[in-house]
Amino acid sequence: MGRGGTLTEGVVKKIILSYTYVAIWISLSFTVIVYNKYILDRKMYDWPFPISLTMIHMGFCSSLAYILINIFKVVEPVQMTRDIYLKSVVPIGLLYALSLWLSNSAYIYLSVSFIQMLKALMPVAVYSIGVLLKKEGFKSDTMSNMLAISFGVAIAAYGEAKFNTWGVMLQLGAVCFEATRLVLIQILLTSKGITFNPITSLYYVAPCCFVFLSIPWVVVEYPMLRDTSSFHFDYWIFGTNSVCAFALNLAVFLLVGKTSALTMNVAGVVKDWLLIAFSWSVIKDTVTPVNLFGYGIAFLGVGYYNHAKLQALKAKEAEKKAAQVDDESGKLLEETSGEKSAKRNESDD
Repeated sequence: MGRGGTLTEGVVKKIILSYTYVAIWISLSFTVIVYNKYILDRKMYDWPFPISLTMIHMGFCSSLAYILINIFKVVEPVQMTRDIYLKSVVPIGLLYALSLWLSNSAYIYLSVSFIQMLKALMPVAVYSIGVLLKKEGFKSDTMSNMLAISFGVAIAAYGEAKFNTWGVMLQLGAVCFEATRLVLIQILLTSKGITFNPITSLYYVAPCCFVFLSIPWVVVEYPMLRDTSSFHFDYWIFGTNSVCAFALNLAVFLLVGKTSALTMNVAGVVKDWLLIAFSWSVIKDTVTPVNLFGYGIAFLGVGYYNHAKLQALKAKEAEKKAAQVDDESGKLLEETSGEKSAKRNESDD
């Protein structure tokens, strides 16, 4: 097979692998969301203890990450000082704990479909917090795009048949904490040259989450669980749920590491539509035309945002290539000039 055939094969293989990573991530993310809804919803499994569920996830992930790193030596732990851990990892762990707690709590009050519509606000929150913390520059066209997304979500909320103010506040809080966590990861860890894979991330962050969650758990949920004598811990339900949560963390790394964060954002939009369809057809949640119209506007805004980011990445890549070509041209000119000088010196001799 010729060189062109080999290139075509490589491109096809890369496309197939990318779609495989996307499919794995969507499947696991879909499973975790629906599974958490099933456990927490009072009309289904009826175990409305979101802090306890999140602590089970964090305890399981911490233990498994510890075993994989210290016993099986699957990956090496990150070289980290106590100062970096306290100033960088602990704040990120706190924000992650709050985000998971509030997002899981929202499933008690809101439908899966409406929660996915509210999650469309994530780019708005990330951009706004990035501007506030001076990680992003303010651009009027980007802000207009953010306002369009917010407007679409507001219409979707207006058309929600089972609107619950407390549930919406919980989900919006989760979005804000998660967006702040993502920005802080860039500021606190990337600036120090620290990179986590999913196992080392859970190894360091999950224990922090567990400790922070234990404080509200003792006050809010422990007294209720203590008085619920009829409850028996279902190892199959909570075990498989925790395995799915751990696998999802691995899938995130696989998707972002092998493709890009932008691919994950685009895949997230596909996942949201699938969840909305599932929520309407299987769980029988009410999805109104106003819901869909509003989310459609938000969807277009998120799509444009992802397109703009892709163009910016392409432009940045083109600049790098141009700079590389200029450096190579400069070196070539220097070498040519040196050769001419050497020949001239030889002629003079």
